[in-house]
Order: sequence, then structure tokens, then C-alpha cells
Amino acid sequence: MVLLSNIPDDVIQRSLVGECTKEDALLLLDVEPLELFSLANELRAKAVGNNVTYIVNRNINFTNMCVGTCRFCAFKDNGNGGYRLSLDEIMEKVRDAAKTGSTEVCIQGGLLPDVGLDFYQEILESIKAEFPDMHIHAFSPMEVYHAARLSDMSVKDALVELKRSGLDTMPGTAAEILSDRVRNVICPKKLKTAEWVDVVTLAHKTGIPTTATIMYGHIETIGERIDHILTIRNIQKQTGGFTEFVPLPFMPYNNKLGEELLRSGKFSTTGLEDLKLHAIARILLNTHVDNIQASWVKLGKKLAQFALSCGANDLGGTLMEEKISRSAGASHGEYMSPEEFEWLIRGAGRDPKQRTTLYRGL
Repeated sequence: MVLLSNIPDDVIQRSLVGECTKEDALLLLDVEPLELFSLANELRAKAVGNNVTYIVNRNINFTNMCVGTCRFCAFKDNGNGGYRLSLDEIMEKVRDAAKTGSTEVCIQGGLLPDVGLDFYQEILESIKAEFPDMHIHAFSPMEVYHAARLSDMSVKDALVELKRSGLDTMPGTAAEILSDRVRNVICPKKLKTAEWVDVVTLAHKTGIPTTATIMYGHIETIGERIDHILTIRNIQKQTGGFTEFVPLPFMPYNNKLGEELLRSGKFSTTGLEDLKLHAIARILLNTHVDNIQASWVKLGKKLAQFALSCGANDLGGTLMEEKISRSAGASHGEYMSPEEFEWLIRGAGRDPKQRTTLYRGL
């Protein structure tokens, strides 16, 4: 273990067995950052070794029209810029993904007022009919919740039907901050904390693994960030269904919430704050969630590379197209080639490894 003079021995011991408390996390966030990063990096090495992973995949955002009222969203457009891809257009993007060697398509979109579960099932079944080996990572907990309501069925039954139609895994988005105080301000019509937990827990029990995310850097407190991560840990203890944890810094441009924050003089997060959150996520989730992803789209390539020394062990996917972050001000591109992933990873002193969605080698 690297010398960690300002971290109490009992906190280090709890970190090794995955039992750090909220009080431990608050203490760790106040120590010298390099000590925090050293502890997180040591735990990363014990959990996953020297490998850093990435996936060859494609994002498909099938519509930017939405009935939601999330104040942080810059993607929604119900006016002249609104679009909705046809099934043929979606399939053409899947074919393009297959030609480039993608092993996964990640499909999400806005909440449409006139489509129920059958719309989502048709997408899944069409992809699996033509590309039975393509992994479909699709539909956030909010999309599943919305489709179930429109189809007058339970979330549990909706998940069973989606799995039967070909859904392999789900993105753990729509989590934002798992605090109803925060959600009532930034996304009052989105599913509540307990509802998000219920959808994700049911997905895991149905045999659909998910990722887990946090969107931080707006109105939440440090304590609420920690509570969010601990909620993920508690779910994982019950189900074991999370494949990774992905911190996503809030993008403050072109949305109402960001405009208010910018007027008050706040610009989301600093790079140091981003790195500390990745580190504390590794420490709190140690022995429970092995994979901490640094989003190159949100952080930028160089900061994401540095996050590999702060507890992260995955850089996400090639994407091919990325509209949601870009619409909110992200300027780090929509595509990164496997060659560039490997260059960045080797430059961090790690061993690059292409993975599948479930973190298996190819």
C-alpha cells in the first residue's frame, strides 16, 4: 500500500473490504488529493489489474422529441429541429455499426407520447432478426417506466417482454442524483428515487444487467453525491446486476438549469473535482462494482486519461455518434477510434483491452 499518512488506518481497512461509510467518504474528500488518488489507484489495481478497457460500439438516439420537462436537458426539441428515426433509419445505423466491427448498439431517445412497449419491442426484434449476435444495450429506466405506463402494464411485465424481444442490458441513466430533493428541482416529472431503484432492481432480477450513472455538478451537495453512490452499492449487494459505474459531470450549456448556474458564477465542476469523484466512487464501490468508467466525451480525452490514475479502469466506447452531451456543450467529439483508445491507454502506462458490454474479452 502506498504511504497514506493523512488517511486513518481504520478507513483504509474499510476501503479494502468495501465497507467505507459516508463519514469516511467525507473525510477522504478533505485529504490531500494525491493521497486520495493513490488509495483509489491501489484499489483499482487490486480489483482489475493493469488492464484498461474500451468497447467498439455505436450510439443511436432515435428521437429528440420528448414529453419530459428535465431542466438540464439540451437535447429535447419538439419544434422544427425535432426528429424521429424510422425503423429503416435505425436499422441502417445498426448495419453501419456492424460494418465497423461494433459489438454493441446503445439505443436511447426522448419520451414519445404516442408509443407503448410494442415500439421498443419492434426495434429489438428487428435488430436481432438481422444481427443475432449484436448486443443491444438500450432504454433507460425512465423509458421502460414510461413505456410500461403507456401500455398499461407493470414494469416487471414490461421488462420480461423486452428481454424476450432481445434486450440484453440497460443503461443506468435517468439516475441523475438519487435524491428526491434534487429531482424535484431538476426533473420534477421524472421517476422518483425509489421508482428508479425499483426499475433497476427488477431489471437485474429479470436477468437484464445494467450500468449505473451519476450526473453531478449542479445543485446537489457533496453529501447527496455520496448517498447516491452508497445507494448503488446497496443495490449491488442485493442483485449483483451492475456492470460499471459512470460519473457524468453536468454540461451547463444550452439548458435552463445551466443558464441559471452560469448566471450565478458556477461552471459545473473543476477537473480536480471530477477526478476526486471518480476516486471516491472506486473507494466506496470497492469489492462491489469492479469497473469505474471515465467518460471521454464528458471529461475530454486528456482528463479521462488522467482519471486512469485516480481509480478508473474503463474509457467507454467508440460511440460513432453522440448527440446528447454535444447538445449541452461537450466539445470532445463523437467518435474515438480503437487505435486512439489504445494510444491513450498505453500513454497512461496501462494495457489496453477491447471488451464486450459485460466486460468479457473478445
